[in-house]
Amino acid sequence: MSASDLPRKEANVLKGHEGAVLAARFNGDGNYCLSCGKDRTIRLWNPHRGIQIKTYKSHGREVRDVHCTSDNSKLVSCGGDRQIFYWDVSTGRVIRKFRGHDSEVNAVKFNEYSSVVVSAGYDQSLRAWDCRSHSTEPIQIIDAFSDSVMSVCLTKTEIIGGSVDGTVRTFDIRIGREISDDLGQPVNCISLSNDGNCILAGCLDSTIRLLDRSTGELLQEYKGHTCKSFKMDCCLTNTDAHVTGGSEDGFIYFWDLVDASVISSFRVHTSVVTSVSYHPKDNCMITASVDGTIRVWKT
Repeated sequence: MSASDLPRKEANVLKGHEGAVLAARFNGDGNYCLSCGKDRTIRLWNPHRGIQIKTYKSHGREVRDVHCTSDNSKLVSCGGDRQIFYWDVSTGRVIRKFRGHDSEVNAVKFNEYSSVVVSAGYDQSLRAWDCRSHSTEPIQIIDAFSDSVMSVCLTKTEIIGGSVDGTVRTFDIRIGREISDDLGQPVNCISLSNDGNCILAGCLDSTIRLLDRSTGELLQEYKGHTCKSFKMDCCLTNTDAHVTGGSEDGFIYFWDLVDASVISSFRVHTSVVTSVSYHPKDNCMITASVDGTIRVWKT
């Protein structure tokens, strides 16, 4: 994929949030997207047609992250009210609230089977919750971190967390092993490559780092954007050929995965780009910002 194939034409602007949008995510097949923000709401959109489908309200504080099950029937959200909300997508009803974090919850993810949710908290812990049982207690607490856990990724057998303490820690649930990679800079976003071999870590020294999952080796560093004080997403494109991430000046950047050169950068918002999500199959992405909008980009 060349630079000309990357999405940089604005296809739609999704407006509805009152205040900063903190996260926007495509669902599993890329037909819909979810967003959440300072206005305490979660919103479901058809980004390709530019329409809002539903609004979910129950959080008492800002909503920081949202994730959808692979069959699109349930979603999970978290935020400033210290709780994890488990929702029915079609009815908009809260099925369960998981309580246990001592402070704000930064990130949530379903496992592959949508049976377990893992949350990352300001209280320096990762917590796993069973969606199928009626218990609201966590089934596992991982408190190996020494500062706020900002981001979480899951594989079939592992929980991976990125923390302000500068580490990316991988916990193998089957054998109870922990591997820690110290990046020496606060980590505020992690994401997995599509082949599962690498971890991308966005750090607060305006650098995105690529790690080999099996060895922990630092493979590459991507620079040019500004990331010093906001939680911002970074991810790989669906072909793993490029790295993309937002910047505090409203720009988005695309880097070549291998040589880390900036392939493309352009202004997508008037303020901090908090979130970027790449379509699972097409050359399409959504960006979200403190400016209150979500924008859909195509080639």
